[in-house]
Amino acid sequence: MKREEYGFLVERSRRFYETALMQIDRGFYDLAVFSLEQSLQLYLKACLLKLGLDYPRTHSVRRLLELLYEVTKRNVIKEVLTRYSVELGALEDAYITSRYVARSYSFEEADRLRKVVEEIKRVVGEIIG
Repeated sequence: MKREEYGFLVERSRRFYETALMQIDRGFYDLAVFSLEQSLQLYLKACLLKLGLDYPRTHSVRRLLELLYEVTKRNVIKEVLTRYSVELGALEDAYITSRYVARSYSFEEADRLRKVVEEIKRVVGEIIG
């Protein structure tokens, strides 16, 4: 495992998550959703590194979760992918729209996505250790 890169990704993930919380508090929901996506994406890439894999150059959190499932064969990851398919799609859209399209989010949307990111990180973290 590339320990230094792993630590960097985990720390950046944490910082993006903390930034998202501050943005939600300030009412910057579009930026918060983008930060949540970045936090989850970096966390999943760190987990792939921890498993000894180089992560792909993708921004798709769904694809990263699919890879984690393929490597671990843990059904709970497959269940998370299914249960939160709409939310994961919204996070991926936020990555793209934050740069090119004016899209607003409500507090409820940002807060729901925050909870989904927390749940996915918890589930994956329990598996990866």
